[in-house]
Amino acid sequence: MGLRAQVRTRDGWAVQHAVVTLTDMTGNQVLRAAADEDGAVRTDAQLPAGAYTVIVTAVGYAPAASTALVTASGRVEAGTVVLARQGGVELPPPGAWSLDPAHCTVGAVAQHLGISSVHGRFTEFSGRIEIAEELHRSRVDAVISAASIDTGNGMRDKHLRSPDFLDADRFPEITYRSDGLDPAGPDRWTVHGELTMRGVARRVDLNLSYLGTGPDPWGGTRAAFSATAELRRDDFAMNYNQVVQAGISAIGTTLRVELDIQAVQGESLPS
Repeated sequence: MGLRAQVRTRDGWAVQHAVVTLTDMTGNQVLRAAADEDGAVRTDAQLPAGAYTVIVTAVGYAPAASTALVTASGRVEAGTVVLARQGGVELPPPGAWSLDPAHCTVGAVAQHLGISSVHGRFTEFSGRIEIAEELHRSRVDAVISAASIDTGNGMRDKHLRSPDFLDADRFPEITYRSDGLDPAGPDRWTVHGELTMRGVARRVDLNLSYLGTGPDPWGGTRAAFSATAELRRDDFAMNYNQVVQAGISAIGTTLRVELDIQAVQGESLPS
């Protein structure tokens, strides 16, 4: 007896807490039930035989409707209902995701002498993404080792670790903690958060793009993202500069942060 259904995304992920409503042909609601954590809907209510409309809704997804027949047994099998995320982009399933440093790049670009760019990256970092049922409640936390800066030039890297810049001995960690998320397009979001560097905390927004989700060769599931941000050095008390000639500084006042991220589903990386 009752209603049986599975609610899934196009990628096959369960849509937890989707709501299934059954109406008769006059539009009257005869049943309403929520999906469980596996996306399953099961009720035991006896239903009169006949034709019904099954309507499935979930926050962040376009609603779906279909017609179903209740047999003399009082049971209706709605099968698998596939919901499309609003905007057409399928996101990773909710839960914890761990950054994989071996397949991530945390980089920064600074202008040099007003005519070229210096590219650097941090080689030691860790992080965690929590994707929430209500997407805007999702969070990211990351910790970067300041001393791991690498620009391909040992003398320059030593200077960047010094009190003139990162002051890595006094402030060994750079941290980022998000506290909000706003949509900026079908597959783009603005992440709001706080960056702490050199002991100075500043609000920094990340321009985030989602690149997709899929299985990896080690039996796990990965999600890929890219993100950028603009920082002003003097916001973090990095005021060192050298003027090489009138109006031209050795190092630009702004930094462009460039992130390429792969995250593995789960609280920790597989061993």
